[in-house]
Amino acid sequence: MLPFLKGKYHIILLYMTANLLSVVFTTLTVGMISPFLDILFDKTTPITQNPGIELSRDGISQYFNYLLTHYIQIHNNDKVQGLVFVVIILIVSTILKNVFLFLSRYILNPLRNDIIRKIRRNFYEKMIALPIGFFSNERKGDIMSRMTNDMHAVEVSISSTMELLFSTPITVVFYFVILMTISLKLFLFLLVLLPLAGLLIGRISKSLKKSTQNNQERQANLLAIVEETLGGLRIIKAFKAENNRKEVFEKENTHLFQINNKIAMRRELASPLSEVLGIAILGVVVWYGGSMALKNPPEIEPGMFIMFISLFYFLIDPLKKLSQLFYNLHQGAAGLDRIHKIVDAENNIKNTSNPLPLKTFKDKIEFKNVSFLYENKLVLENISMTIKKGETVALVGASGAGKSTLVDLLPRLHDVAQGEIHIDDINIKTYAIEDVRAQIGVVSQDPILFNDTLSRNIALGYEQPNEKEIEQAAKVANAHTFILQKEHGYNSMIGDRGVKLSGGEKQRITIARAIYKNPAILILDEATSSLDTISERQVQDAIEQLMQNRTSIVIAHRLSTVQNADKIIVLDKGKIVEQGTHTELMAKGGQYQNLVNMQQVLS
Repeated sequence: MLPFLKGKYHIILLYMTANLLSVVFTTLTVGMISPFLDILFDKTTPITQNPGIELSRDGISQYFNYLLTHYIQIHNNDKVQGLVFVVIILIVSTILKNVFLFLSRYILNPLRNDIIRKIRRNFYEKMIALPIGFFSNERKGDIMSRMTNDMHAVEVSISSTMELLFSTPITVVFYFVILMTISLKLFLFLLVLLPLAGLLIGRISKSLKKSTQNNQERQANLLAIVEETLGGLRIIKAFKAENNRKEVFEKENTHLFQINNKIAMRRELASPLSEVLGIAILGVVVWYGGSMALKNPPEIEPGMFIMFISLFYFLIDPLKKLSQLFYNLHQGAAGLDRIHKIVDAENNIKNTSNPLPLKTFKDKIEFKNVSFLYENKLVLENISMTIKKGETVALVGASGAGKSTLVDLLPRLHDVAQGEIHIDDINIKTYAIEDVRAQIGVVSQDPILFNDTLSRNIALGYEQPNEKEIEQAAKVANAHTFILQKEHGYNSMIGDRGVKLSGGEKQRITIARAIYKNPAILILDEATSSLDTISERQVQDAIEQLMQNRTSIVIAHRLSTVQNADKIIVLDKGKIVEQGTHTELMAKGGQYQNLVNMQQVLS
């Protein structure tokens, strides 16, 4: 937490001061009891001359004695009027106590919320920065749980930490000092008893961390199941798998129920246990202190003894609060462990210390003996090919041949395990990552859209988009007409993942996005394979417009769409087995011809 408080220590000082003043006025309300009782029952000599204020027990006591005596004297020695004086001070002190208590909370909450805002921001920025490969073993539901449930636990823990660092110690130390000035002997007796209670409470709180971490993992599993269910609802219903999914959900839900019960039992035990221990200690202190007060002569004055007991009773609440604080700390620590798995994850794909700028793509792209591993499994092996500026190169092959992985290496969504990729004879790792990606546009098989307006989806990544250029891009992508038919035109919201659009409309928006970006290098992952005939024709026309005067890398599932490519590269099990034009490869009678013949038979 401390790094987030840098530059805000003056706010912490204000928070501590407000807390201290709140405790001071709480003490004042109790401190009025003893001098009033002494004067009321003639246990002390009234002081008629102003002694001034000294910061000591006797000095403060004598000053209050003087004020009370003076007030009673000017009211015809009516001790009932002295009671009115005490009541007024009690009310004023209580008001001031609560004013400063409110101020401390008023200061703390923005500080706490700012810390959690920064932790969320760091988490989200790191999540976006990490390479795609990192999330291959992570479920979306689990990531969402870290951002929600774990972040909430950290938020609660931050409040507890601030109280533990900057509030509760002030309260406890202040009361300890006052109790020590009243009776050092009684205070030392109390000091022997308190650690015994603290050890017991701390032991219960510490045992909660493991259970809490298990609870948060179970919540993540439950959220993942819900996310999977929402994404696959159509298939679940089509295959009558409702009962199966219910069983999976209920099993996880029952585990979470059992863990929550276990945690709740321990958590709820902490506060009453600390209160019982506090009252037990109070009983022992009353017995021991009462014995001191009843001696002749008394080791502690009766009024001071009552004040000691009253202050100790006020001390029970912050001590009880400590048990809850320790629980919140362990809960937050468990959440923070899971958050830091993302925040502290190593990002292997990053810029060099002095990256070169890449303003324009001039000549060619070269893959030089490129290999790629995924979880120690060889996915691509010794890939070498050259793509000249303006060429259209098609990648074909069976599913799992490595086509998508190969094109993902160019914008550095993954990094090569061996070999190099060059743009204009310079290794892409030498360039700034953002410059390399600025040269590349992608249209994927599954259109990726966001719950935003059509306009902002087309101009994705641009802070100040040009409305005329957005409209022009939509026209080229054959999207302008259907956009105008929407209720709010280009400002129409398209829903989660573009749910308000048809498949063809979604794909034309992604093509308009690529046209708006105007990249030098275009990556196309068979954007028409999942569309109906009419939508396919409209999208294909848009793609042909998009590919004009660009260097294009096309992942082809339908081989009929790439027969006019400048070069066709055939991949099989991560290796290039053939390359050439359509005519050259058909003449060879090899694997490409087999793929073409197979598709013709199936069609």
